[in-house]
Amino acid sequence: MVTIESSASITAWGERTFGQVADLNALIARAKEELAALQLAVESGESSRDVAEDAAEIAILLHRLVGLHGAELSFAVDEKMARNRTRIWSLAGDGTGRHVA
Repeated sequence: MVTIESSASITAWGERTFGQVADLNALIARAKEELAALQLAVESGESSRDVAEDAAEIAILLHRLVGLHGAELSFAVDEKMARNRTRIWSLAGDGTGRHVA
């Protein structure tokens, strides 16, 4: 599936809908609220569709944040994943880890 949204289109929608962002920290604070909702959805065993919708709320906020910096989140993810694939990782044993090199 090809995405039809971009950081630029989401940022433009956000400005039309909510107005200009006066402080980028407002987007971060809102993303934290949505992250808490996502955690609750997972803990409550909500459907995969509901979990994906909550995750999308966070992604939308991140797209707006990155778009306001004149960048594209999808490109940044691709670049970061390319770097991650070359790193050495210390595994936490819970499905996560940290890079060591």
